[in-house]
Amino acid sequence: MIHNVAVETHPEIPLWNDPALSVTTRVSALIEAMTPEEKIAQLYGVWVGASDEGGDVAPHQHDMEEAVDLDALLPTGLGQLTRPFGTAPVDPALGALSLLRTQARIASANRFGIPAVAHEECLAGFAAWGATAYPVPLSWGATFDPDLVHRMASAIGRDMRSVGVHQGLAPVLDVVRDARWGRVEETIGEDPYLVGTIGTAYVRGLEGAGVVATLKHFAGYSASRAGRNLAPSPMGPRERADVLLPPFEMAVREGGARSVMHAYTDTDGVPAAADEDLLTGLLRDTWGFDGTVVADYFGIAFLKTLHGIAADWAEAAGAALRAGVDVELPTVKTFGAPLVEAVAAGRVPEKVIDRALRRVLTQKALLGLLDPDWNPVPAALDGADLDDPEALRGRIDLDGPRNRELARTVAEEAVVLLSNDGTLPLARPRRIALVGPNADEPTAVLGCYSFPQHIGVHHPATPVGIDLPTLRATLAAEFPDTEFTLAHGTGVDDGDVSGIPEAVRAAREADVVVAVLGDRAGLFGRGTSGEGCDVESLALPGAQQRLLDALLDTGTPVVTVLLAGRPYALGRAVTEAAAIVQSFFPGEEGTAALAGVLSGRTAPSGRLPVSVPRGAGAQPTTYLGARLAHASEVSSIDPTPAFGFGHGLTYTTFAWSDLAVDVEQAPTDGEFSLALTVRNTGERHGTEVVQLYLHDPVASVVQPVQRLVGYTRVPLAPGEARRVRAVVPADLASFTGRDGHRVVEPGALELRFAASSTAPPLTATVTLTGPPRRVDHTRRLHAVFGQEPSAGG
Repeated sequence: MIHNVAVETHPEIPLWNDPALSVTTRVSALIEAMTPEEKIAQLYGVWVGASDEGGDVAPHQHDMEEAVDLDALLPTGLGQLTRPFGTAPVDPALGALSLLRTQARIASANRFGIPAVAHEECLAGFAAWGATAYPVPLSWGATFDPDLVHRMASAIGRDMRSVGVHQGLAPVLDVVRDARWGRVEETIGEDPYLVGTIGTAYVRGLEGAGVVATLKHFAGYSASRAGRNLAPSPMGPRERADVLLPPFEMAVREGGARSVMHAYTDTDGVPAAADEDLLTGLLRDTWGFDGTVVADYFGIAFLKTLHGIAADWAEAAGAALRAGVDVELPTVKTFGAPLVEAVAAGRVPEKVIDRALRRVLTQKALLGLLDPDWNPVPAALDGADLDDPEALRGRIDLDGPRNRELARTVAEEAVVLLSNDGTLPLARPRRIALVGPNADEPTAVLGCYSFPQHIGVHHPATPVGIDLPTLRATLAAEFPDTEFTLAHGTGVDDGDVSGIPEAVRAAREADVVVAVLGDRAGLFGRGTSGEGCDVESLALPGAQQRLLDALLDTGTPVVTVLLAGRPYALGRAVTEAAAIVQSFFPGEEGTAALAGVLSGRTAPSGRLPVSVPRGAGAQPTTYLGARLAHASEVSSIDPTPAFGFGHGLTYTTFAWSDLAVDVEQAPTDGEFSLALTVRNTGERHGTEVVQLYLHDPVASVVQPVQRLVGYTRVPLAPGEARRVRAVVPADLASFTGRDGHRVVEPGALELRFAASSTAPPLTATVTLTGPPRRVDHTRRLHAVFGQEPSAGG
């Protein structure tokens, strides 16, 4: 019976199987017993697809690789199984059965009984058929709510672990530098502190559920020239250190991430996959990371084919191993026969194999995969009759009510109200013209790494697997007495304008127009947002701006709703639309969240994690620009955003007052304590997001005009006030100095409490005294916030 499959042991348990011994001792004994071929086999994965009939997985044949013969590979062992659930639509229970049978096969085929680590994508939920599709990471950033993201990640991790998955390829910690990049939807935002705090919360949730979190893409992927996917990154060392590395540093230090994925990019001519200073010197020697570094898919082979720093596969493998890459993904290529032959010939020293192997086996030991009682049956199939696969179909629900409730909460908190002339919330309109390409499109809420958009599109005959109500359906339920007229007007990107006259007629006959615009997620040009879907400008795709302008010309109030993966310039709508509502691919509960905001059933509380541009061609720009990056009289290009980072409205108003600073001077190793009062001055409950920015007017190297160093959500009932306090360590003023080391310099600073990067702040001028102080990765990373009822509240 499969129930009882476990590692076969001799009467005397081998050292590596003895849980009474230290992991170090067990791993050392196992390495000593292995042949070079067995060692190398633990350092690569094989891309597979689970069987929908519960049989063994089948190797996935990718167009970039040759077919893999599992029977030939397995006697020496196998390091990883790539995406057993995320390669084809498979019932979760039968996928779990397929995976456990394959794990039993792998363990029994090698002489040490070692199973593989199974990994999956989880950028917007577990990327499996029938699993909950949560909002994309850009929506996580819009919540400004790490605790909520932690809860979501915990739920995702529990689902993954329950069916036998060990590792998740998330979160993406790339900081947006150019919104034309197609993968903006996968990021958390354009600010390193927001990315770091939200990303670290996700890591803690995933790791707390027993799933290895994988930080990606380390480092510099999002800084590519012109926003082109996989293009060189022209950044200098200071931009890398102060903008792109801090989220990874935070997630390693505070999140407990056990894996890191190298980036595809090269920086100043050095590919990340071959960057020893980055993958070993910084990540391991300085930050103390002791987990595994895995390759981005095909990234090691790219050292030969794209980067041109290796003459053959063996040289590529050796360069990656020396730099600190431990595992080749998604499938065996350079770490297979070429590496075996290179080790035998002395081209690659066996010690670099052993170094990577020790990390891989240590992780397997900590996951219980070397224990004598290891069993491949996952928790979700415990007690099931595994000999009757069809009886298992439908047994596992990866999209239960608790998941959907959590997905809706995230989606609701992520909705950003950009502008509102009082039209919202809608007051029971008699006739609504529902216009736009995303008004009646079920998948308009999904990102490119959601299962339906990533894999499901290749299987059109298979049901989507989850309920995806359209905005048309949820609005009809939200406004049962309202008459709706639907007119698409144009497609997402087809440029067809023939439907605009019909949309205009519908608008003129309605009390209000809800124009639902934005993106279609896809990969490599199949969408307008997603991996490989980079754009030349931030104009709305296709003819959507023409449609929007025509609707504005009707004089009927136009509520613009965006379901998108990146921010877009909106032209006249910025000043002429009755309201603008931004939602970044909000997942399967997204349309219900939007309907609730439009009706006023829920109050919006999201804030922009990326700036919304005023012009379509002012990229690249982010709010983190130095003085020379802002508008000036010597350039005809004005990069000032229409709506800045951190911006977001709600259905009430807030008053900020009584800023106080305990001390206005502190040494460079000290801290400041500040407080202010926030009062809800409106008639509805609302949540204010208090953001703390630091402005350094004079520094030894050029600094951003301001940068986020802290934030907190403040929920308030009508008339309620709270005193918000923040303790701000001097370490938050540190930056990379001219000598390449991080320093806190004496001098005046401004600490700005604001509702966004563009809102008028309450500013405290403080001074750091004493000598410059060098700090390192042990510095303090956070301001500490507290809230209490105001004496006047």
